[in-house]
Amino acid sequence: MSANQRIQWLHKKISDKCYPNAYHLAERFNISHRQAQRDVDYLRSVMGAPVAYSALEKGYYYTDAFIFPLMLETENDLEFSDAISGMRNFSDPNAERSVMQLQLPYYATLEIKDRMTVLELRSLIVADEPHHRYRCEFQSVELFIGIIMSSGADIKIVEPRWLKERLVSFAERVIENNPLDEPCLDD
Repeated sequence: MSANQRIQWLHKKISDKCYPNAYHLAERFNISHRQAQRDVDYLRSVMGAPVAYSALEKGYYYTDAFIFPLMLETENDLEFSDAISGMRNFSDPNAERSVMQLQLPYYATLEIKDRMTVLELRSLIVADEPHHRYRCEFQSVELFIGIIMSSGADIKIVEPRWLKERLVSFAERVIENNPLDEPCLDD
């Protein structure tokens, strides 16, 4: 993976309030902790991102809203240069630069004590952590929540908090729309 892809991933995680840190970055992209720290420093100093570290959350966050100030390209963009320049032509003529981001995956840390559930979710698990915790990668929040709900196992979302809140909100809506004291048509 290129440095641009790592920076995009880091930006997405920070924007999603996942509080990534250099350890997560290094683990995700199989780079050294030192290189991961240089990527954070690049985001802060070269790109001008308002990056700060939260000791409480043990990760980075933005102190103010931030959008990439330039277009980030990957190594194989030369093959698609005509399409990319066509995309730039559709951008606002008053804008100095356009922004193109890849669909980056979401990450969550789950606590799963049941080994069978761990085996069932192995396709989503990207790293094992201590204390029955597993780092998962997924593309769709709704699909991931559905998988958690349908597993029937005792699964705890450790992080990120926004995913935990979305799961609770979803469960509350389901309970509200399906009261047990309401008669069913087939009763």
